[in-house]
Amino acid sequence: MLPGGAMQGWSAGNAAPHLARACDMSDGLRQVTFPPRGFPMTLANGRQLLAMPGPTNIPDRVLQAMMRPAEELASDSIVNLTETVLADLKRIFRTGGETFVYAANGHGGWEAAFTNVLSRGDKVLVLESGRFAVGWGEMARFMGADVEMLPGSWRRAVDPAAVEARLRADTRHEIKAVMTVQIDTAAGVVNDIPAIRRAIDAAGHPALFMVDGVASLGCMEFEMDAWRVDVAVSASQKGLMSSPGLAFVAANEKALAAHKRADMRSGYWDWSGRMDTMAYMKHCGTAPEHLLFGVRAALDMIFEEGLEAVWRRHAVLARATHAAVETWAGGQALAFGVTEPHERAPSVTTILTPGFDVATITDFTRDTCGVSLGLGIGDYSGKAFRIAHMGHFNAAALLGTLGAVEMALQAKDIPHGSGGLAAAVASLAEAA
Repeated sequence: MLPGGAMQGWSAGNAAPHLARACDMSDGLRQVTFPPRGFPMTLANGRQLLAMPGPTNIPDRVLQAMMRPAEELASDSIVNLTETVLADLKRIFRTGGETFVYAANGHGGWEAAFTNVLSRGDKVLVLESGRFAVGWGEMARFMGADVEMLPGSWRRAVDPAAVEARLRADTRHEIKAVMTVQIDTAAGVVNDIPAIRRAIDAAGHPALFMVDGVASLGCMEFEMDAWRVDVAVSASQKGLMSSPGLAFVAANEKALAAHKRADMRSGYWDWSGRMDTMAYMKHCGTAPEHLLFGVRAALDMIFEEGLEAVWRRHAVLARATHAAVETWAGGQALAFGVTEPHERAPSVTTILTPGFDVATITDFTRDTCGVSLGLGIGDYSGKAFRIAHMGHFNAAALLGTLGAVEMALQAKDIPHGSGGLAAAVASLAEAA
């Protein structure tokens, strides 16, 4: 720096033409103007934000918990870690039943669930409401089950009356299990699990009730025992704020009784082996130590916030998201995937994009803003994007995500109702 505030070797005259110009200021400082239009620039540099439904943002505390050396498998530390994770998963599922941890993703949890309670040739009724119940059923068929789909819609929740009618028609009780998801992350729909349970009871049917809670556990109310869910499945990478790689399954007494008769059982998934008192057997071998360290920290964070408070936070963020989308949809280029407001999930919102290429939005938010949205999958491939508001997600993260979407709508001249972000702010302010 030269006397008078001048910078050595720098002047507006010798600056390269693509660089910002500098000009003298009365206080000796220099002001840099914006580069000319067309010069490559990104606003994405900084911490990237995941607004996609898995994997979700992992808290620093969880990452730090995983940054430690491996330990001896039979150490008190690892044995206690396994026991406390299994015990606290009961608090998350809200069950007094058994819980199991697998080194697997949610699809592995699906397989663990039905191999332990079904026999080859068993008929299962799969309740369609998007992509993932269907996928679970496809896996059951692959393993030898007789799968029947109860037709549904990507835009509506499961109809309990249709469930009751189908089960009433099964007078010989050939259907051994009813399988559904609480939240379908592809469709963005939330199913009424207590209502489906009431439908099963009204039909007087003894089928097992099996629920995928991968996108709902830790995001909304789930009461396994109160709702008499027999088998529940979840995973680590969504509402439970951890690295992908762990699947969780919970089973009640009815499911454990069915387990004794099941002939799909296999060594790795088998509940009997994992209920052994030896800690090594609870993982059917080497424990996934670092994933367990991470989920232990995540569970601690959930309980410190309070599980019910976590559910309320997700509900508030979802309402704000829905307020923004409802405003944007006024331009008729965007639409909710789920038509009925009360059937929209509290963890992910699916937005249809009729009439334009969805990559116009998703590429812009990722490359220009540093925000990764969920892509449409299944029937919505290339036709929708998804905003996930689950797990380690707060008001600031949501407003950043919605701001990036609104910025894309404006920058790309996509017709939309103005003020979506303001509607979200108003919703959050009212809740606060």
